[in-house]
Amino acid sequence: MSINAKDIDFNNLGFNYMDLPYRFRAYYRDGQWQDEGLTDDPNIHISEGSTILHYGQGAFEGLKAYRTQSGEINLFRPDQNAIRMTHSCDRLLMPEYPVDKFVDAVKQTVAANKDFVPPYGTGATLYLRPYIVGVGGNIGVHPAQEYIFSIFAMPVGNYFKGGLTPTAFITSEYDRAAHKGTGANKVGGNYAASLFPGDYAHQNGYSDCIYLDPISHRKVEEVGSANFFGITKDNVFLTPKSPSILPSVTKYSLLYLAKEKLGLGTKEGDVFIDQFDEFTEAGACGTAAVISPIGSITHGDDKHVFYSETEVGPVTRKLYDTLTGIQFGELDAPEGWIQKVEA
Repeated sequence: MSINAKDIDFNNLGFNYMDLPYRFRAYYRDGQWQDEGLTDDPNIHISEGSTILHYGQGAFEGLKAYRTQSGEINLFRPDQNAIRMTHSCDRLLMPEYPVDKFVDAVKQTVAANKDFVPPYGTGATLYLRPYIVGVGGNIGVHPAQEYIFSIFAMPVGNYFKGGLTPTAFITSEYDRAAHKGTGANKVGGNYAASLFPGDYAHQNGYSDCIYLDPISHRKVEEVGSANFFGITKDNVFLTPKSPSILPSVTKYSLLYLAKEKLGLGTKEGDVFIDQFDEFTEAGACGTAAVISPIGSITHGDDKHVFYSETEVGPVTRKLYDTLTGIQFGELDAPEGWIQKVEA
């Protein structure tokens, strides 16, 4: 049974699934997409032979809706999520769901669940999870003939406990994804591979683990399910570049804001695990995390503290304030970054 918005404490939300009243759904059959539209059924009904169950043929996205001070609802660059999903679909030989229809489906889902978009000032948002999965009666290792595209939503708070508070991370000896694998795509296998090392990090008091490059294990790639960034001593926003890193919408937005709004240099390049001294600040960024300051990273017997283990660095805070200010409608956005939901 779906939850009632009146029963939600929007000031104290975690990052948890909720059964909201409506979600969007479409089906791919006979070579074309057939939209069902909004439905109140939180369950999908699939064959036991579905490729998503056996071969992981599925992709997903994550984006948010924001309540502004005037009560309007903003979407932040939903077209970029739509484009990234087409790349994931291409990689797994799934039919692309058209970008314009993706954005429209997101807007329909938000509008139908408008009462669950958290009030302005709470810091909470409405998180949206679009996904495509291969279904139907299959058993051979080949692409499915039928697919389901769906979007569901839930109000969420901070992904990492504490919000904009520095936390500790530890490097992992395990690989999240291989070069020329599916690391640059938002697919389930990457996250399944992260469960074991992530659990180890949590059990030992860390927010998550740092994944190093799978070839040399000398370069930082990702921070759990988020992207890494550092601010160098010569004021450069540096973020890793690798074929196995997910191209984060948040990261590329921060690269733009760091250069155009803060006047920093920007670079995508190597971040060596033994060269952390070049950074004054560091953080993790992504749709769910937004920005999470990194207080320290432990690698083997070495623990490196960045700006502080308790205080947020000034550049990280400015980046956070600028990004969230745009998302919540407090600051002017670059052209095309904000789309309104008519609700």
